[in-house]
Amino acid sequence: MIYETIDLGLKGATLTPICVSNTPELRQSPRRAVVVCPGGGYGGLSDREAEPIATQFLAAGFATFVLRYSVKADAAGDTPLRQVALAVKYVREHAEEFNVNPHCILTCGFSAGGHLAGSAGVLWNDPALLAYLGDAPEGIHRPDGMILCYPVITAGEWAHKGSIRKLCGKEDFSKEEGDRYSLELHVDSTTPPAFIWHTFNDTCVPVQNSLLLAEAMTAAKIPFELHIFPEGPHGLALCNEQTRMINPHCECWVDLAIKWAKELNAESNS
Repeated sequence: MIYETIDLGLKGATLTPICVSNTPELRQSPRRAVVVCPGGGYGGLSDREAEPIATQFLAAGFATFVLRYSVKADAAGDTPLRQVALAVKYVREHAEEFNVNPHCILTCGFSAGGHLAGSAGVLWNDPALLAYLGDAPEGIHRPDGMILCYPVITAGEWAHKGSIRKLCGKEDFSKEEGDRYSLELHVDSTTPPAFIWHTFNDTCVPVQNSLLLAEAMTAAKIPFELHIFPEGPHGLALCNEQTRMINPHCECWVDLAIKWAKELNAESNS
């Protein structure tokens, strides 16, 4: 088992691989990879949405990585976006070491972590991000798919304003400043496919966030799978005893996401 902490070199962001070692006895084929982004409103990082999520995908045959990114005042600007781009880039550059299929690296995020996982795919070709990455090969930081769990998406009417305020670095942000982080406004033909789930009565991050993204992806002809469950509070994680919020009806999201990720034809979308 590979389990270590990698410093990504930007404001203390770290990437923790949780991967099965490819020994001569195991002789595994390269695995699809999932980079997990825990939530926390860009003000903290939820442990319930970190290793417990990664181990579910690990058990299903994926290589998994947990990204711990900047929060609070350090989240202002593009810092988290740069960090998730560096994480995907690192996994792709070290694909042989981790026995990863470099053509199938996915991001998976929850709430504000869902915004970050979505930003990795929607904003991968943002000019400021490309300038930061310099002469890195084109698309090396772009995920091949996104798993977005009750994600923060918009800075508009249905925004989780706490998350957007952290990104803007101020309490009162302008429409122009907010639009920078409204992912539904930036979806285009290069956005990777997505698996999205939410609960209808989420009172923290309204379900309209996921619906806005789905509408934008439909307009751009980007495939997605969307599940809206009728009931459940925000922050369900695995929806079971392991992550301390139990909702048997929503618990199936993990199996659905794993099936979607295994069937994703990533190479045709790269």
